[in-house]
Amino acid sequence: MSEGIKYAKAYLARFPSKFANMNSTTPVFKISSLLAFAFLAWGAFFPKHLSQVTGSIQGFLLDAFGWFYLLAASGFLLCALGLIFSRYGDIPLGPDGAEPEFPLLTWFAMLFCAGMGIGLVFWGVAEPNSHYYSPPMGPGETPQAARLALRFTFFHWGLHPWAIYTMVALCLAYFQFRKGTPGLISLACRPVLGKRAEGAFGAGFDIIAVFATVFGVATSLGFGAVQISGGLSYLFGVPNTLTTQFLLIAIVTVLYMLSAQTGIQRGIKYLSNLNMVLALSLLVFLLTLGPTHFIINVFVTTLGRYIQNLPTMSLNLVPFADSTWVHDWTLFYWAWWIAWAPFVGTFIARISRGRTVRQFVLGVLFVPTLFCALWFSVFGGTTISLEMVNHAGINNIINTQGKEVALFTVLEQFPLGTVMSVIAMFLIATFFITSADSATFVLGTLTTHGNLNPPNPVKFTWGIIQSVAAAILLWSGGLKALQTGSIIAAFPFAIVMIIMIISLIKSFKQEIKPSEQNSES
Repeated sequence: MSEGIKYAKAYLARFPSKFANMNSTTPVFKISSLLAFAFLAWGAFFPKHLSQVTGSIQGFLLDAFGWFYLLAASGFLLCALGLIFSRYGDIPLGPDGAEPEFPLLTWFAMLFCAGMGIGLVFWGVAEPNSHYYSPPMGPGETPQAARLALRFTFFHWGLHPWAIYTMVALCLAYFQFRKGTPGLISLACRPVLGKRAEGAFGAGFDIIAVFATVFGVATSLGFGAVQISGGLSYLFGVPNTLTTQFLLIAIVTVLYMLSAQTGIQRGIKYLSNLNMVLALSLLVFLLTLGPTHFIINVFVTTLGRYIQNLPTMSLNLVPFADSTWVHDWTLFYWAWWIAWAPFVGTFIARISRGRTVRQFVLGVLFVPTLFCALWFSVFGGTTISLEMVNHAGINNIINTQGKEVALFTVLEQFPLGTVMSVIAMFLIATFFITSADSATFVLGTLTTHGNLNPPNPVKFTWGIIQSVAAAILLWSGGLKALQTGSIIAAFPFAIVMIIMIISLIKSFKQEIKPSEQNSES
């Protein structure tokens, strides 16, 4: 039994028996599951009303608090960078001398697959293509539009999102493995909240995290179902309808529920490694058969311009011009990453015991960022090259059949394109499974008072809720409803994240002071 479980049980012994047993009857589980079912019933019986209400809330949040999303995301990145060079970097996420639980490559594969898998496959072609034709500034279909398209795609999938994940995961891992408290959002805020973290106030924080996770994961699951359906339609003529998408969600739900029963050491670990093999196969295929020299130049040049323009892009709300593009892309992404943060953060924390703060931040922040940059250079660079040089008409097909066919349209331009498209659909399905599997574990942990091995009935309940939520959001408004849900769920959790970070720094300072006093004596 791991040290983390021992610490958690020792801590839970101070709670009433219903918490110490870590069963599915905790108040957070009861309240959050009931609220989730109520939301699903609302969407099932009154889909148009749900779409109208959530759309109004989304519009208000983006108009009134867009600045907050930008400042919060940039602040989280500055905190992560600061920790690398701080005196706190040598603090281990666990007892002194603890060894990492997973090998480095497996660790990278697991955090990457949980963090962005489906999104990378869905937007790898679609986003750079969209920015090329509708850039954030200036006319489209120009060399400048191409440069902006790739730079802003790097921006949306680079340091900012991984900094958001880093800070939540670091807070949870530190308090869970170093301080021996259950891996709950509320208890990670205890240095600031005090005893309120263990009462109804703290439970409210955990419920917010649960809802952010349900909405964030449902968004990606919906994207995955839509893209697989689009691929089947594009390649084999299967109708790309809600019925097909619902059927795909049902099939994959059965698969990831079976995977969830095997635990994190088997199902998620093996599928994550498989995902990386499949993703790298697609990457190497397109890098080899595509415009290789152009792709490499795009990667190096865009990475430099991304770093150079990072401060300007981070704080750009275009107050003197139309802000629709910023709302539709940058603010949506920042909200999406924040909504995913409790899920990805809890999962990354779970697999990161034994690493130091500096190792953790460097690994979670920079390695996935570089991989994402390479991914978009290959897929986005190839797409823009096909449109600029070959006039392949990819954008026309996307406009006619939807963003979900973008990847398959590009792959079809090369030899063995159909075979690679089938592999891509399989990759999406396995990403779907690992993301949902990881989310059932996280939701189970959050609603069983930090249990590192939540009961299967709890994971089963959350697995069903996730899939039904994705279906309901598609039913009520398609991809737009998926995006709306994540933005709404992210707003309160961004405030929770700020409290978590203050708690972390406060605890770091308390830990460093005794060691400094001992060295002076």
